[in-house]
Amino acid sequence: MSKYHSANIEMLRNEIRRHEYNYYVINQPEISDFEFDQLMNELIRLEAENPHLITSESPSQRVGSDLTKEFKSINHSVPMLSLSNTYNEEELIDFDRKVRDSLPEGTVVQYVVELKIDGISVSLRYVNGILFSAATRGDGIAGEEITTNVKTIKSVPLVINNSAISKFDLSDFEVRGEIFMDIKGFAKLNEERAAKNEKLFANPRNSTAGTVKLQDSKLVAQRPLDIFTYYLNNKKEPAGTHFENLELLRALGFKVNDKSRLCNSISEVLDYCNDWGIKRNELPYEIDGIVIKVNSLSQQNILGTIAKSPRWAVAYKFQAKQGVTRINNIVWQVGRTGALTPVAELEPVFLAGSTISRATLHNIEEIERKDIRIGDSVIIEKGGDVIPKVVSVNLEERAPDSIKTKAPIKCPVCTGELYSPEEEVAIYCENFECPAQIKGRIQHFASRAAMDIEGLGQAIIDRLVDLNYLKSYADIYSLHNMRKELIDLDRQGEKSIDNLLEAIEKSKEKPFSKVLFALGIRLVGSGAAQVLVRHFKSIKNLSNASEEEILEVHEIGPGISKSIKRFLGEPGNQELLKRLIDSGLNFEEEFTNPEEQLLLGKTFVITGTLSSMSRDDAKQKVLDLGGKVSSTVSNKTDFVLVGENPGSKYEKAKKLEIEIINEEQFISLIETKI
Repeated sequence: MSKYHSANIEMLRNEIRRHEYNYYVINQPEISDFEFDQLMNELIRLEAENPHLITSESPSQRVGSDLTKEFKSINHSVPMLSLSNTYNEEELIDFDRKVRDSLPEGTVVQYVVELKIDGISVSLRYVNGILFSAATRGDGIAGEEITTNVKTIKSVPLVINNSAISKFDLSDFEVRGEIFMDIKGFAKLNEERAAKNEKLFANPRNSTAGTVKLQDSKLVAQRPLDIFTYYLNNKKEPAGTHFENLELLRALGFKVNDKSRLCNSISEVLDYCNDWGIKRNELPYEIDGIVIKVNSLSQQNILGTIAKSPRWAVAYKFQAKQGVTRINNIVWQVGRTGALTPVAELEPVFLAGSTISRATLHNIEEIERKDIRIGDSVIIEKGGDVIPKVVSVNLEERAPDSIKTKAPIKCPVCTGELYSPEEEVAIYCENFECPAQIKGRIQHFASRAAMDIEGLGQAIIDRLVDLNYLKSYADIYSLHNMRKELIDLDRQGEKSIDNLLEAIEKSKEKPFSKVLFALGIRLVGSGAAQVLVRHFKSIKNLSNASEEEILEVHEIGPGISKSIKRFLGEPGNQELLKRLIDSGLNFEEEFTNPEEQLLLGKTFVITGTLSSMSRDDAKQKVLDLGGKVSSTVSNKTDFVLVGENPGSKYEKAKKLEIEIINEEQFISLIETKI
């Protein structure tokens, strides 16, 4: 009898999966909603009678019964990079030029163009054909696990039932996509919230972002989430092009946007971008641009990546939506570096899905160039459909007694002295102890991209700084000695304070790259911090390095190297570092091992197409062994690793008589060093 039930249950599951695919993926339902519900109810009944036959990938298990108490971190097998943006035809043509200049002369380049869905990026991992995990993009290196919530999205297959799994060795592969909420579903959701007197969502993207992080998957299942997938990552590439991978995703049962197109020239790409710039409002979902990718996977490997973005892909952003309003006031905010930023306080105006009441004015030079004044009628837009800014002033509506805007003479927060470096437009407050700077530095330190101290948000940071409980981010790790004082603060309950102190303690586990970024060294972003940590391994090595030695690190420019030396040379900062080290934070790479540094001091240049690994993989192997990787051949180069179609770097290496090695010799070299 058990075998009968097992076969019957599996037959029902396959039938339900087929109808889910027909309805949610290709929009071609074969049965009514009532008939589908009958099938699902029958499956639930049989599984209830035979609980030992219930499996996690069953369609009945899309909605879990347990609450998600925390979203644990998942490392991405391949970094989820962000895309560089372009905003006009000239920039797209320049992207095409750079692609062609980086490939062997005469190479034929095709591009795949895809609608840039305005949603939330997700990574789906499948093991033996079953959905194993789902994670957000996070910082690109690691994201938060949202598997339980993603399983509620009917267009996400829980099981892959295609013969391609064995044919292409898809035993363990990753799919990436964009979770979104269509316009109709979003409107209905807000209608339901309005009927319950609940706060309305500003736009579909915000509602999607909030939904995927809900702790109760039953609530997630009630929201109209959908997905388009756009990327397949498999160790053994099943296809030679990105477009073929999109077709394979469709064959595997994933939902792929049907507006993607293969283009044979940049002019075809431009036509596609212009076409959808006009028709974007006809779509049932929101897009904010077009994604352009080099089609050939081997060409993608040759082009490689920079710290945050691939060189083989770019986003074309549509012209931002504009609105008209009036400036009520101009205020000057002080950031963590002391930089003053002018902000316009506006008559509220609804624009691109949200109400805008403030807009950045960037700097005094921008204010003077556009002659922006209090009381002006202005055109505003969301730059990249995100950040509001003032585009222009309607001079015809300017009042006769209008007063020209001038930069402040003293810091608007601490009344300290201001200075403006000759090489910069920015104005800075000289007082390092300015409360606004302290708050900004602590906010950056505790942010999700840095130490990720949950519960230490802007409001409580403002209070703790105002009360002198926090004078620097090093003081965060002394707050456990003030538990009673914290609990006594207005509206701060015992449980929330204990959770905060636990989050502070947990932050000590963050790797050195996160800590280095959290320090807030000017110009050192998360990508640069990772590069520096891979090269120097510890804060001691970084502190002892000269400005020239830092500058030699691939992807590190003179501005960053000067900023690092200035920061690490300050006695006050040295004391801060000592306190953080004493508090138990990580200031060295865990796997630091002298025996692993046998390529220390050796500089490599990689050119051509490698067969057994990507150029990024080869670069990482050099970095892991203490070596350096440069993009240019010079007298300082020790080895040039040459693959197929190496180009001009190979010829230059021969002229300079630099040692040239092939892929086999490189593998032999690094194996002897491991």
